[in-house]
Amino acid sequence: MIDILISGICGHMGRNVLELVLADEETACVGGVDLRKGELQGVPVFDSFADAPAADAVIDFSSADNLDNVLGYAARTGAAVILAATGYTPAQLAQIEAAAKELPVFKTANLSVGINLLQKLVKEAAAFLGENFDIEIVERHHNLKKDAPSGTAYMLAESANEAFEGGKEYVYGRHGMVGARKKAEIGIHAVRGGTIVGEHEVMFAGDDEIITLAHSARSKRVFAAGAVKAAKFMCGKPAGHYDMQDVLKG
Repeated sequence: MIDILISGICGHMGRNVLELVLADEETACVGGVDLRKGELQGVPVFDSFADAPAADAVIDFSSADNLDNVLGYAARTGAAVILAATGYTPAQLAQIEAAAKELPVFKTANLSVGINLLQKLVKEAAAFLGENFDIEIVERHHNLKKDAPSGTAYMLAESANEAFEGGKEYVYGRHGMVGARKKAEIGIHAVRGGTIVGEHEVMFAGDDEIITLAHSARSKRVFAAGAVKAAKFMCGKPAGHYDMQDVLKG
């Protein structure tokens, strides 16, 4: 049995993770950490990592502000870390890389299995189509999302850019007299509105034809399922930085 601690357990995503963990015969939830302590579906909730019991893995769906606490808990207990929050600063990303030298750390821009398959397909398409096709990425999210473009849009852009050895420049939206599109561009555009869970579209536009690769998440539950899948994969892994591509290979 894999023991899991859920950080941000009282939030929407935390509750989804809890339901999946409780329904999985291979996992158990030993507790959660949130702003208020108490109990949720029979699982104890603590307001501090200092009081939380040891676990094989900690899934963090709280916020980037909680990174120090999550990594501190993992260092103290030896738990594998699944980082599912968003909005990490460059300094925090460097902190995550440093922690991965001592701990097994899982971080990906998107926990959806489908998105990670899309990432692989985008990379292959960019390598096959080359400079003959212009690449444009459009991402759509709900009106409460704070960061733009999404981390997933960046991930897809990086996947495409690998085919050009990082030679493409990212252009974020266009306004005014910007001139003709340069070949060395990857356009990235963000749309915000309503309750859109998450949609990503990568367009390869060539002469007289367009190829579009896209993914649409209809529920945030797909991200919770990815987090639980990652926790099961990470259990017992040595120190290092892992992502969903490692999970899919595994």
